Amino acid sequence: MALVVQKYGGTSVGSIEKIENVARKVARVKDAGNDIVVVLSAMSGETDRLINLAHSITPDPDERELDSLVSTGEQVTITLLAMALNKMGYRARSFLGFQIPIKTDSAFTKARIEDILDGKIRQELKRGTIIVVAGFQGIDAEGNITTLGRGGSDTSAVAVAAALKADVCEIYTDVDGVYTADPNICPDARRLDKIAYDEMLELARAGAKVLQARSVEMAKKHGVPVYVKSTFSDEGGTLVTKEDEEMEREVVAGVTQDKDQAKITIVKVPDKPGIAAKIFAPLAENNIVVDMIIQNASVEGNTDMTFTVSRKGIKQARQIVENIAKEIGAKEVVVNENVAKISIVGVGMVSHSGVAAKMFSTLYKENINILMISTSEIKVSCVIESKYTELAVIALHEAFELGKRD
Repeated sequence: MALVVQKYGGTSVGSIEKIENVARKVARVKDAGNDIVVVLSAMSGETDRLINLAHSITPDPDERELDSLVSTGEQVTITLLAMALNKMGYRARSFLGFQIPIKTDSAFTKARIEDILDGKIRQELKRGTIIVVAGFQGIDAEGNITTLGRGGSDTSAVAVAAALKADVCEIYTDVDGVYTADPNICPDARRLDKIAYDEMLELARAGAKVLQARSVEMAKKHGVPVYVKSTFSDEGGTLVTKEDEEMEREVVAGVTQDKDQAKITIVKVPDKPGIAAKIFAPLAENNIVVDMIIQNASVEGNTDMTFTVSRKGIKQARQIVENIAKEIGAKEVVVNENVAKISIVGVGMVSHSGVAAKMFSTLYKENINILMISTSEIKVSCVIESKYTELAVIALHEAFELGKRD
């Protein structure tokens, strides 16, 4: 007997028929003699609908109240799945985040899980119950409902799997695994049978939509094997697991793109100790994630500071940065929202030279100008004009020979 945690995304539970399909898949796991915990997202489009309702009341909704509102989406899907399983003759019970409880910090709309009390789940599993848990949500120390940010149900599932020491965490979505590039851009993109935690983490951070980055971080930390599968097919799948020698032979595992990028440049920043802290500390305090940072060489005591943030948070980030610029005596703040980040990722980069040079020369051949560069041991990222995104992905996918193989 194994303990299996399954997560189903919004497209997997987007209608009554799809929820009943999920119920049948869950029942097969239970019939095989396994214990099972199911984590669900809201129906596809429901979270956006709830957010739009909030914005119809006010353009700037209070984040505590927004979390309380959008968390209701998962309540619908978990109760409907529990009902479907009960109708089929199985004992199933649904639980909201606060009922377990899943404890988080108080960063509304982007909370982080701090602890999961697993006693109630284990008690129900001993009774043979199929547990259905609302993803994406938790409760803070003050008793407030919190949400984990977009893709948060992935993190909920991995956290539950880690807390229960589950044998596997299966993430079901509308794709049948992790590909070398977005198949909508590269028709010859190849599905990977397995991928290292670090590779998946970098791909997720660089814009791949298959798994939320925080869920991969948690899976790596706790050694939870994660299997990405399609809800609508029994074929395929990608295992996210520990690195092995076979993975190291592949120089590049995948190419990914992220159009949710905005570039902020603070012009003529006084080049003094502590200035960088003055710029980035207020952004961190407001839970604004800064990605790539470039500081130009100092000229006559001044420098330019350029960095990227999520385009979704650019309004707040711009306001904060403009206030800081006035405070430190910078000349001006320039914002460019028409940019995208292109990345290549692979654990094999550690032992192979010339990877970055090949990426740069490939973009040059396509006459694509590089605005910013960031590197790590297993990733190279470039910020480019967003209109060249698809061209860059196709060119890099071909240059590194990532397509389907005979």
